[in-house]
Amino acid sequence: MTNSVNRREQASQKRRRLTAAAAKVLHEQGVERTTLADIAREAEVPVGNVYYYFKTKDELVRAALAEHSAHLDELAAQLDELTDPRERLKALVEGWIAQRDTAARYGCPTGTLAVELDKRADGTLDAEAGTVIRRLLEWAAHQFRALGLPDPDGLALTLVSGYQGMSLMANALRDPEVMTREGNRLLAWLDSLPTTTDARARRRRP
Repeated sequence: MTNSVNRREQASQKRRRLTAAAAKVLHEQGVERTTLADIAREAEVPVGNVYYYFKTKDELVRAALAEHSAHLDELAAQLDELTDPRERLKALVEGWIAQRDTAARYGCPTGTLAVELDKRADGTLDAEAGTVIRRLLEWAAHQFRALGLPDPDGLALTLVSGYQGMSLMANALRDPEVMTREGNRLLAWLDSLPTTTDARARRRRP
């Protein structure tokens, strides 16, 4: 019984390593350039093990998207420990700025993957990539809603679009300082938004 449990745990750990490796390598190399051998090498497992857990590259792409989704959940949980919604949003942007070197080299992990998948002929995975981005939009909108601001969905779109834009430009120009400058603009924008009391007062004005 113990050996069976240990084997299941080892298999689970190996699958998690492969999933994390898939997310990293696909971000760095893109879907078309990445091979199953690349992912096996990153995960430090025999390439045959990859075929055991994932029969096709598309299955690995789905696993990578699941990894991005899980990372987003973890990040949201950490940010939700902050009591002020504005501070949660600012901490999110500060996290983006902290990843400026990675963004300059490879772009946004989910955004670049979504763009690449959209160009594939089968078009089966681009919607799944969009789902991860949509979850970020929903989390951000929830924060703006908690601040009592009008059009929280629109504000969330502005914020996330700003991130995608600065990631794209930092990557295109290979300049991490783009993330710093544009991230600071987003922080200043968040600071400029009215408080809950201000927003309510504006809505009551004739």
